[in-house]
Amino acid sequence: MTGATPSLADVLRPVKHVLLDFDGPVCSVFAGLPAPEVARRLRAGLLAANKQALTGGDAETDPLALLRLIADTHPDLVVAADSALTSLEMEALRSGQPNRGGESVLRACARSGRSVSVVSNNAGAAIEAYLRDRGLNGYVAGVFGRTPGDPSSMKPSPRLLLEAMETASSKPTQCIFIGDAVRDVEAGDAAGVATIGYANKPGKYAKLAAAGAVFIVDSMELIAKAA
Repeated sequence: MTGATPSLADVLRPVKHVLLDFDGPVCSVFAGLPAPEVARRLRAGLLAANKQALTGGDAETDPLALLRLIADTHPDLVVAADSALTSLEMEALRSGQPNRGGESVLRACARSGRSVSVVSNNAGAAIEAYLRDRGLNGYVAGVFGRTPGDPSSMKPSPRLLLEAMETASSKPTQCIFIGDAVRDVEAGDAAGVATIGYANKPGKYAKLAAAGAVFIVDSMELIAKAA
C-alpha cells in the first residue's frame, strides 16, 4: 500500500458507485483451468469446426489476447470464438479461486450504501453464473462483461465503464474503479474515473503506479476495511 496522501479512506469517501474488475479482485478465473489450456482448447475447437489455422495464434497463451487476435485476423470467426470462450470461462470458473477480500469488498459496499458494478473483459454470462453460484449476485447492481462478438469493447477501452456508469446514472466523480492491470487504469483514465490498483503479483505495484493509479493495495481486505 502507498504511504502517500490522500489516504485510502479519503479516496473512498466521496464514492457512491464502485466499479470492480472481476479476474483478480473477485476471483482468479483460470486458477483451476489454466489460461494456456483454455487458449489451446479455443484454438483446437475453431480449427476442428472451420478447418483453418489461426494466423499468428499458435504461441498465444492468453485466451483474451487470442480473442483479440482472432478478431483482427479472422473476423469471420470472432462470434464463434467468443461463444466458445464464454463456455470455457464458465467451465474455468467452476474451479476458479475466490478472492475472499474481493467478496469482503462487496459486503462492505452493501453496508456503506455503495452500489457495485462488475466491469470485466471476461464474459458477462460466466461472471453472472459465478456470482449466482456463490450467493453474491445480490451484492452486485450490474455485470458489464465484454460485448459478445466484439473484443474491441474490452479494456483498455472505456466502453464498459461508461456503460456501467450510464446504467447507474452515476458521474465519474462519484465512482472509483478497482483493477489489477495497467489496462484497467488506462480504461479508468479514458472514462474519467480514478482507479485503485490491486497489486496482487510481484512487479505490479510499479506498473500500476506508473500508469497513474490513485492508490495501490496488495490486499482487497484493505479496501473492505476502508469502505
